[in-house]
Amino acid sequence: MMWCSRVALRVALQRIAVAPLNSLSITGGLPGAVQREMSSLPRVYITRQIPPEGLKILRESGQVQFDLWDSDDVPVPRKELLQKVKGVDALVCVLTEKIDAELLDAAGPNLKVLSTMSVGFDHLSLEELKKRSGIRVGYTPDVLTDSVAELTVALLLTTSRRLIEATHEAKTGGWGTWRTLWLCGYELANSTVGILGLGRIGVAIAERLKPFKVKKFIYTDVAPRPELASLIDAEYVSMDELASQSDFLSVCCALTPETKDICNKDLFSKMKNTSIFINTSRGVWGVVDQEDLYEALSSGQIAGAGLDGVTVPEPLPTSHPLFTLNNCVILPHIASASYSTRNAMSALAANNLLLGLKGQPMIKELKL
Repeated sequence: MMWCSRVALRVALQRIAVAPLNSLSITGGLPGAVQREMSSLPRVYITRQIPPEGLKILRESGQVQFDLWDSDDVPVPRKELLQKVKGVDALVCVLTEKIDAELLDAAGPNLKVLSTMSVGFDHLSLEELKKRSGIRVGYTPDVLTDSVAELTVALLLTTSRRLIEATHEAKTGGWGTWRTLWLCGYELANSTVGILGLGRIGVAIAERLKPFKVKKFIYTDVAPRPELASLIDAEYVSMDELASQSDFLSVCCALTPETKDICNKDLFSKMKNTSIFINTSRGVWGVVDQEDLYEALSSGQIAGAGLDGVTVPEPLPTSHPLFTLNNCVILPHIASASYSTRNAMSALAANNLLLGLKGQPMIKELKL
């Protein structure tokens, strides 16, 4: 029953996110008799060509005038961004834009709302935002839980069953006679799955892995989380126990100064040489020491690793040693890359912005 209610909540949130504000009866309706001049409407700058649902909501709201960097392939140049934000009332940004003192100074005192189309907010200088009283910040959690969980499972299976290697062999002539141990990997049945950081996404991953006949789920976090753990029958263990017991270790922890490089030589040295390491957490600082991970993979300390773009830097240069390893699968940060999820994120960012400008509670607001 609890699982059903959480699924219903996520679905409801996605529906709310993509609904125009006037259909939610929270704009009070736009008076047809009152036609405001565009020049008097709040000015908004959008730093990227966001998915169409969000642009549609802003356009049809009649509440703002907006300009945008009309590309999804190349980030707006910093010099142009600093010019475009001058005097704006609100800003929609994505992860590639660093919102720091320089940008906030360039925007000036009119800036009232910052809406980021992201779950993470390490690209935002929270200290600088706090210094400028009155700026409200919206973000887009929850709507991407299912998408990230699906991708994590796909990455885990791709890594553990060596699908990238197998595809390469099939394409390049390596597919010869049948061999008893060729391209053998590790299966989930009767395994122990460890989760580092048990939140919504960690639970959603475990729910999807359970039908694969996983024997046991274990987790560690800053403290036990019995309510969430009960949903997947997971046992709280120490960091050392998580490393030594896990056949599959999925990193889902939030990025904090305390979790910087938490996955390092010490952790990898305690893991089984048959274990698979998966990281779909996110952040600029990185929770994984990449040099230590390379050493663990190249030496055979662990069997394989799958990473979804959570690298330093991001994107990772093609010359990086991790790309030379057959037992390391690296994806270009696509965990939330489904049409429905990205549109829901775009719409939630737009609705957060409109609500913030009206002085009303945002659907998802970051408390500074």
